[in-house]
This record gives sequence, structure tokens and C-alpha cells, in this order.
Amino acid sequence: MSRKNRTEEHKTRKSGTRMAEESVESEAEEVMSEVHLGCPPGFSVPHLSHFTFSIPPGLIEPRSSNEDSQVIEATTCSQQTISFDKDGDLILPRRKTNCAELSNYSYSLTIQHSITSTLPSVGLQVWRAELVLSDFILHKMFTSSELDGVVSLELGAGTGLVGILLARVAKTVFITDHGNEILDNSSKNIELNSELIARGTKVYVRELDWMDPWPPRLSIEESSGKTKRYSWTLSEIEIAHEASLLVAADVIYSEDLTDAFFSTLERLMSLGSEKVLFLALEKRYNFSLHDLDVVANGYLHFRSYLRSEEDCKGHKCGTEPCFVGKRIDITEIPQYVKEYERGSDVEIWEIKSNYNGVAK
Repeated sequence: MSRKNRTEEHKTRKSGTRMAEESVESEAEEVMSEVHLGCPPGFSVPHLSHFTFSIPPGLIEPRSSNEDSQVIEATTCSQQTISFDKDGDLILPRRKTNCAELSNYSYSLTIQHSITSTLPSVGLQVWRAELVLSDFILHKMFTSSELDGVVSLELGAGTGLVGILLARVAKTVFITDHGNEILDNSSKNIELNSELIARGTKVYVRELDWMDPWPPRLSIEESSGKTKRYSWTLSEIEIAHEASLLVAADVIYSEDLTDAFFSTLERLMSLGSEKVLFLALEKRYNFSLHDLDVVANGYLHFRSYLRSEEDCKGHKCGTEPCFVGKRIDITEIPQYVKEYERGSDVEIWEIKSNYNGVAK
């Protein structure tokens, strides 16, 4: 059975009664992100958290919209150039940044979020994989120009934290998720951090339901005849097709949603420019009566979609799209975000498709 057919089967296999029962159950169940475990009662909802990003010495601070923002030179404190004027006197250059400032330089983001939420609204919380992906994106920004001027699309953006970071260096950023409550919250976070967005960078908050085929339909309010706030325009869809960078964090927790996610990913990667996805996830374990063991079935289902580079060398992956996945060693990524513990079950995957750039 093809991936596409399997996805369709997952979408339609539940009866109306069973789906209604599961919907009521999921609406009632409250969950809390590991990032905020232990928060005392009485926290306001929505809550504002400040996440601090410390920049190691010797790295270049990425550009921002603030022309007066400090730029850290990519030199160590011990490096000095000795020169003399025409009279033979020693020239002492004035440092822009002293050693203490260089080692302690940091900035912060303010993120509005919920402390707890129902399962359909988990995008209102900040999750550990989102912060690990932020570390990864920050490391690329600080150590290379790879992300400068890119068009990027964040899938299942939740609070929009990763997209906001990308907006410091990218040309265009699409922050996408499903549901007005989550999209409104993402928009609020963009407003709270507007000074961090590079001048000239365009940031769009857009509705993207993986259960619907890409490209998304243009939605019109029946009562007013006006376009919905988070709907796409044709020109925006064309720009999204040229995105070279896709990012996603903590979108792997339900088999049905994983199937829908890869169905959307298959279509996105087959159109326009060649694309790469950086996906962060956390392996979550549950006791399985079938296996009589504690297993991470959601993670195993995700891995079933991926092939290794070795598997695809020397031959094609077949007539269907082949997703090639490579796990990134996050121990080599510094922890720039200070307000969380990584743990041992968070991973980042680089995912490409052999259908990149091949329109269907």
C-alpha cells in the first residue's frame, strides 16, 4: 500500500461514533509541557515567559532591525593589531566590545503561551523540542550565512518562537498552524518581539491544515464575503513554493497527524525549489498492551517514513517519494537557550526528498 493510500485510510477508518468519543475525550484531557512542569498554581493565562539566548564569545551576532544594535566582532579578546602612525607613535585601537561584554552578551524573547492545554491546543504551549530546534537555528545563524536571505516555512509553529528567530536573517518567513486561537497567539508573539525582526523581512501567519491537500484553498467568510485573516493568497503560495527551508518541532505525537504531516510534506517538497526540513521531536514512551512493554510507537511510526542515505545510494527509492532522514548529533549544538533542560529523548532530523523540485 502506498504512503498516500495509507494516509487516506487513516483519515477515513474511524466511524462517526468513535471519532466523536475520541474528540470529547481529547478535548477534556489537560496536558502540560515539560518546560513548565513544577510551575506554581496561580500563573496567569496566557502567561508571558522570557527566554534568554546567550551568545558565546567569538561569534557574530546576527543582524536585526535595530540599527543601533551591538555587533560582536568575530575575534578573541587576545587578538590585537599593532600599528604606528607617520610619527612612529603606537596606535591603540578602541575596542567596540570589551571581554566582559563579549562573554556575557545575550538577548531575550518574550513568548505568550499557556501553562496547560487540551490535546488539540498543544500549540499554545512551549515544548522542549521547540527550544532544541531554536538552539540549532541559532547555531547556524551564529556560525554561517547559510540562512541569510532564505524563504522559510514553519510547519505546526505553535507559539512561533522558531519562526521569530529565523526572521532575524531570513527574507520571508511563513509561520503556519491550525486554528485561530493558536494563530492569534503566534501573531501576538510576533508583535511582542517585533524589534528582533530584520528590517525588510516579511513574516506571514497562515492557516495550514495537514488534513487538507496542499496548496491551501482561499477561504472566504460566508457572512461578510471577506477573506479570512489567516488565509493564503495566490502570490503567497507561489512564494512558499520557493522556500528552501522547512522547520517543525514537536509535531510527532499522533499516527494520524504524522501521516497527514508527511502527505503535506510530500506535496510541498515536490514543488518549486529544492527543500530541506529540520524537524525536532521528543520520543514519548507509553505502556503498550500489545507489546507488553513501554514503547515509543509515535516515534517508530515516524521512522517508518524515513530511509537512510545508504539505503538510497546507487538506486532509486521506487516510484513513490522517498524521504531520506539523517539524525543530527545535538551534543555538538551549544545550548543557547538557558531556561530548559534538554534531556536525552530529544532529536533533530534533517529530512530531504528524492522528489525535490519535481512538480507533479
